[in-house]
Amino acid sequence: MLPSVLKVQCLCKSYGSKPALKGVSFCIMPGEMVALLGPNGAGKSTLMQLLTGLFSADHGTIEVFGQDLRANPSQALAGMGVVFQQSALDLDLTVNANLLFHTDLHGLARRVAQQRIADGLTAMGLQDKTHEVVRRLSGGTRRKVELVRALLHQPRVLLMDEATVGLDPESRANMLARVRQLATQNQVGVLWATHMIEEIKVTDRVLCLEQGLIRFDGSPADYFTQFKSHATPAESNAEQELVK
Repeated sequence: MLPSVLKVQCLCKSYGSKPALKGVSFCIMPGEMVALLGPNGAGKSTLMQLLTGLFSADHGTIEVFGQDLRANPSQALAGMGVVFQQSALDLDLTVNANLLFHTDLHGLARRVAQQRIADGLTAMGLQDKTHEVVRRLSGGTRRKVELVRALLHQPRVLLMDEATVGLDPESRANMLARVRQLATQNQVGVLWATHMIEEIKVTDRVLCLEQGLIRFDGSPADYFTQFKSHATPAESNAEQELVK
């Protein structure tokens, strides 16, 4: 059996006396795209902060392709790409300068970096945006640049934290399709945190987080079956799409 690209075991985190995560455990395999759902306050943001090393867990372990995040943070984070909910691009730099800064952080040789940047921008249809200042780009284009950046160091796992917030439906669909393609072709494991229920139809698995606990772990079809009585009109439409 292939090793998991992301393994989370018994993860706990509290803020003072208030628990945010209460023993969360799951694995993501190569090529698997997993949706992370949950209402506000469920613990999704805390989980993403722990996975990206922004905060440390009180208990539990996080492994990225076998590398323990607490014991070997540099090696673990080197295997991870992240697209955050809030843009992390420097608005006053060009697209190329933003991407080169990222490759420099990961120690890529400049020749290799330039080739990967060119390939990544071409794959996203952004080859004519190389020397554009980021501030002049649309929100959808910035998101595409952030996805290119997250993949430049060829991570084994990709975290998408509410990455389609603010995008129009077409841009959101294109982003989902591109990430689905990356997962399948490059065997990248993906954790896609979202509050948009219709986005889960392209994923392989759904994790539903509620009050700091995993309340559901299964296929999108099983998720809709289990929670059908509570489905909103948008969720019902997404369910119909799953069976087409």
